[in-house]
Amino acid sequence: QVQLLESGGGLVQAGGSLGLSCAASGTIFRIDTMGWYRQAPGNQRELVAHITSGGSTNYADSVKGRFTISRDSAKNTAYLQMDSLKPEDTAVYYCNAEVAVVNGPFTHNYWGQGTQVTVSS
Repeated sequence: QVQLLESGGGLVQAGGSLGLSCAASGTIFRIDTMGWYRQAPGNQRELVAHITSGGSTNYADSVKGRFTISRDSAKNTAYLQMDSLKPEDTAVYYCNAEVAVVNGPFTHNYWGQGTQVTVSS
């Protein structure tokens, strides 16, 4: 079994910064893509950013230039640095990882429990 543990959420004023961490643990042979998603009340869960095992990144248009995703593959950990935060960034942020538990091409998709980010105006 694989667990994703997120940390770093909280309350911040508009224009401020927060950093999120997501540490994967358990039976892990390889982690391919790691990503961050968010879901605001009444909205669908949406992609914020993801990063491949090779370091390629992709961001939602709404966060480009403000958020930075990174990972430490040796620690099975992904990070999301969020700068210039806006009230519309308020949401529960979820970590996601595509994990191979054995050697081979197949991966399983895992989710963290979510961490609340609230940006006050």
